[in-house]
Amino acid sequence: MLKTNKIASAVRLSLIAAVSAGSVGFAHAAAAADQATATNSDVERIEVTGSRIKRQDMETASPVTSISADTIVAQGYASVDQLLQDQTSMAGAPIGSTTNNGSDGVAQVDLRGMGAKRTLVLLNGRRMVNSGSGADSAVDLNAIPVAMIQRVEILKDGASAVYGSDAIAGVVNIITKKDYEGGQFDVKSSTTDKGDGQTYELNGLYGFNTNNGGNYTIGAAISKRNGVIQADRNWTEAGSSSFVPQGGIIGNQLDPNGNYVLNDQGTPKQEVKVQQDGSWVPLEDGYDYTQDSYYQTPSKRYSVFANMTQELGNDLVLSGDLLYTKRKSHQQMAAQPADIYLNVCPSVTGSCVNIDSAMAAAGIVADDNGQIEYRQRTNSIGDRIYTQDTDTYRASLDLQGTLNVANGMTWDVSYTYGKNKASTGTENSISAAAMESAIYADQDAWFYSDTVPSQYVDDISYFESNKGGNEQNDVQANLSGDLFQLDAGAVSFAIGAEYRYESGYYTPDEMIVTGQSTAAQQYPTSGSYNVISIYEEVSVPFTQKLTGDFALRYDEYNTFGKASTWKVGLTYRATDDVMLRGVVATGFRAPNISELFGGDTGSYDYLKDPWGIVQDSQLLVNYTSDANLKPEESESYTAGIVYSPSYLDGFSTTVDYWKFDITNAISRLDVQSYLNACKAGDSSSCDAINVTANGDLSNLTSSLTNVGTVKTSGVDINIAYKFEGLGLDWAINNDATYLIDYRQDGIDYEGTVDGNMGGYAQWRNNFSITASQGDWSIMYYNRYIQAMHLDWTDDDGVAQTDHVASVIYHNIVGTYHFSDNLSLSAGVKNFTDEDPSYVRNGSDGGTSPQVYDVVGRQIYGSVSYKF
Repeated sequence: MLKTNKIASAVRLSLIAAVSAGSVGFAHAAAAADQATATNSDVERIEVTGSRIKRQDMETASPVTSISADTIVAQGYASVDQLLQDQTSMAGAPIGSTTNNGSDGVAQVDLRGMGAKRTLVLLNGRRMVNSGSGADSAVDLNAIPVAMIQRVEILKDGASAVYGSDAIAGVVNIITKKDYEGGQFDVKSSTTDKGDGQTYELNGLYGFNTNNGGNYTIGAAISKRNGVIQADRNWTEAGSSSFVPQGGIIGNQLDPNGNYVLNDQGTPKQEVKVQQDGSWVPLEDGYDYTQDSYYQTPSKRYSVFANMTQELGNDLVLSGDLLYTKRKSHQQMAAQPADIYLNVCPSVTGSCVNIDSAMAAAGIVADDNGQIEYRQRTNSIGDRIYTQDTDTYRASLDLQGTLNVANGMTWDVSYTYGKNKASTGTENSISAAAMESAIYADQDAWFYSDTVPSQYVDDISYFESNKGGNEQNDVQANLSGDLFQLDAGAVSFAIGAEYRYESGYYTPDEMIVTGQSTAAQQYPTSGSYNVISIYEEVSVPFTQKLTGDFALRYDEYNTFGKASTWKVGLTYRATDDVMLRGVVATGFRAPNISELFGGDTGSYDYLKDPWGIVQDSQLLVNYTSDANLKPEESESYTAGIVYSPSYLDGFSTTVDYWKFDITNAISRLDVQSYLNACKAGDSSSCDAINVTANGDLSNLTSSLTNVGTVKTSGVDINIAYKFEGLGLDWAINNDATYLIDYRQDGIDYEGTVDGNMGGYAQWRNNFSITASQGDWSIMYYNRYIQAMHLDWTDDDGVAQTDHVASVIYHNIVGTYHFSDNLSLSAGVKNFTDEDPSYVRNGSDGGTSPQVYDVVGRQIYGSVSYKF
C-alpha cells in the first residue's frame, strides 16, 4: 500500500516550511541539514518538479523555487498572476489585471520575459488546458483559485525533455491542497487609499478521511475585483487621440499662406482637420481617453474544486482532482473610434459626399482612390465595454500501484481532460457600413455637428458577440523505480508514454468577419492537433558525491512531424556545505492552434510613421498566421552553487547562472524597426511588412515566421537566514535576478522598457525580513526594479534616449493567531504610494502597467477560521 509514514511527512513539511519562510521564493538548499537527520530507509521518495523520478533529496541539478500557501496569504495576493509577476525571474509584459486593452480578462505568466506561450503551466504535475477567449496559446491563471493552492513550484530551466512542448523557459507547477482533514473558512478584502479598486474573496475548504483508506477534500471560492479608472490617478498622462467627438477629416497641412507643407519625400504632410464655427482647422487637443479606461479591470470568479485519494487494496491507489471556474470580467475603453473612407463626388459614381469651400480651403482633397478619410469618436453611443463569460473545466484521474521487482517499482496511468469555453462581446460597437450610409444621406448633419446626430445613434450601433473555446485530452502511463545498485547508490529511472489531443476555435461576430464594423477586421480560427510521446529519465550516482541525471524524449505531431529533446544534469557535493550543479538541455515549442490556423486579424499598434504622413500614434497592422510553421528549438544552460555552511545554522545561499538560446522562434517582426529600415532605403524591410518605399501603410502586415531568435542570460541569487535574537525568531530572505543579456531578433532589450515589449530591467530584487514570537509575526518586504531606458526618434528623425527611473515598493504585513483556529492578517502594499515610472510610449497613461504598480497604496486584510 502507498502510505506516507510520519517521518516522511515531517521531513516534507520541514522542507516546505523552509522554502516558504521569507518572502516569495526560497531555494531548496536550506532543507539539506534537516533531511540529513533521517535515514534513507525512513524518508519517503517524492516527485520534484522537473523530474518524474521519485527521490529522497529535493535538491536536484535544476533550480526550483517554492512558494507556500502561507506566503501567498500573508502578502495579500488575490490571484496567481499577481504572485508570479512579482518574482524576480519575470520580465516582459505579461497580461493580467492591469491589462485593459486586448487582454479579454486573461492573466498569464512570462518567465524570463520569453513570452507566456514558452512557460508550461502544470496543475499537480499535469498539463492545464489553455484557456481564455478561444484558441488560446497559454493558460489563463484566473482559472486557478488561490484558495486551492498548497504551494507553487517554479522550475527555472528548460524542461522539454521531461514535459514536452512549451517548457522552453521553464515550468510553473501549481500543487493543490489535498489529504486535508477538517474545515477552513477564509475572508479576504483589500482597497486602495483612494477608495477604489476593492477586492473581496470568500473561501471554504473541507476534508475528511474514510475508514477504508481514503481522503476527500472539497472547496469553493468566490472573488470580486473592482476597477480603477486611469484618470483617477494624478500622475496619469492625459491621452490625446485624433478621434474626437465632433469628428474630423484627414487633410493636408497648410502653411500660413495656404501652401502645402511637404515631407522629405515631397508628399504633403497630413493632419486631422476639425470643424469650428463653419471652418476646418487643424486639431490641436486630442481626446483624453484615460477618463474612460481602466488601470485595474473588474472581474468576478466562482470556483469549486476537489481532490481525492482512495486506497483500493493490493497496493493500488486511485487519486484525482476536479476544478471548475466561471469568470465574468470586463474592460472599458473610450467610445469606439470610427474611421470611415467616403467616396467624393464626382470622383466616383454612386453615393458620395461633396467637398465644400470650407473643406477645400483647409486642404481637404480626395485621395488617389477618390475618397476622404473621416474620423469620429462616437461618445453619444457610449464607452466600449468588453465583456467575457468563461467556463473552465478540468478533471484528472490517476491509478497508481507498485511492482515487486528489483528494489520495488511504481507505475501509474492517468487521464486528464480540460475544456474552456467563452462568450465574449463588445457593447456599443459601430457598424461602419451603417455609418457610411448615414453620412451619405445627411452630410452636413455629420460634418457640422459636435457629436453623432441623435437620429442615427440606434442605426449605427450594435452589440458584438464572439464565441471561442479550447479542449484537451491527455493520457499518460509511467513506470519508475530503481534498476540496480552501484557502490554509490541505486540507479533510478522513469519511463513513460503520453498521448495528447488539443483543439481550439474562435468565431468573431459576423460584422467583424465581413469588415462592416469600425473595429479591426478578423477572420475565424479553428483547428486541432495530436501528439504521441515517449520519454525516459535515468539518475546515476557515479560516486558518493557526483550524480548525473539524464532525460530523453521523442514527440511526433500530426502537424509538423517529429521532435527529439534531451537533458543532462550533474550535481556534485564537494563538501557537506557546498553543492555544485549544472544542466544542459534542448527544448522545443510546437506551433499552437492560433499560430497554425488563426484567421487574419487587424491590430491597432502603437507605432510611429517615419515618413511623417500618418500623425496618429496607432497604426492598423494585419496579423497573419501560417499553417506551415515549424517548431521553435532551444538550448538552455544553468550552472550554480548551493552553500549551506555548517558553522552558521539556518543560513543558505544559491547562485545560478542561466542562459537560453531560441532559434526558429515563432514571432512577429518588430514592425517599428522594419518601418525605420524601410524608410532608410532597405527594400527587403519594406517587402517584409508589405509597405511601399514612399510610406504607403494601407497594407501594413505582420506575419508569423520561423526566422526569429531569442537569446537571454543572467544570474539568480538567493540568500536566506533564519535565526533567533532579541527574544524573537527572525527570517531574512533576498531574491535577486541580474539580466546579462536579452536579444530578440538581434535587437538588444536588456535594460530597456517600452509600451510593446514591456520591461527588461537588469536588476530586480525582492527582500523580506520577518520577526515573530509566539502568536504574532510581522514582515517587511520590498520589491526593486532598476532604472531602464527608452530609445525613440523625435519628429526631426533624431534618435533620443529617455531615462526611466528605478522604483522600490515597500510593503508591510502583520499576522496574529488568536487561537489554533482563528488568525488575522493585515498589511499595506506600496506603503509609500510610489508613482510608476514614466514611459513615453507606454501602453497606458504614460507608463507600462504590466511592469509598474499603477494601482497605488493598498490596504488588505484576511481572517481565517479552522474547525
